[in-house]
Amino acid sequence: MTSVVLEEIPDKLTLAVDISNCQGTCIGCHSPFLRDNVGEELTPGIIDSLLADNFGVNCFLFLGECNDHAALMRLARHLRTAHPELEIALYSGRETVEDDIWEIFDYVKVGPYIPKFGPLNHRSTNQRLYRLLRPGEDAPAVLKKEGRRFADITSRFWHKGIDPNYRK
Repeated sequence: MTSVVLEEIPDKLTLAVDISNCQGTCIGCHSPFLRDNVGEELTPGIIDSLLADNFGVNCFLFLGECNDHAALMRLARHLRTAHPELEIALYSGRETVEDDIWEIFDYVKVGPYIPKFGPLNHRSTNQRLYRLLRPGEDAPAVLKKEGRRFADITSRFWHKGIDPNYRK
């Protein structure tokens, strides 16, 4: 499933693509059907077609990782080469991801959903969204991976009206 979204990556018009065969087993998962092999295989051709049909997006988001890391990385490299104007994002439910993910993605969300801590838009969340800092960008880097600097931008999701003491 795909959708164009504004809320998943701050300040980006994002084409979000659900990835099946999810490795996670999060209690309270909002998309448990993605643990199975559902939908059609995502290929470079399908990515190109989706982007052609969704003019104006400036970010491509993989919602999940599947269980084939090499395939995910091939698709990310295709995006980087064929669509260099796009930023590339990954929502992982794992605590840590492989080093090569940090080499190619502009945004990486890590951390499983844990109901008592809440989703990304709650201050109590255990999940984190990191954004690649561009060369010369004057912002504090909280994570350095593979020669790239990333800032934790999770707080961008914490808007007024959200209970900072959220506990489910």
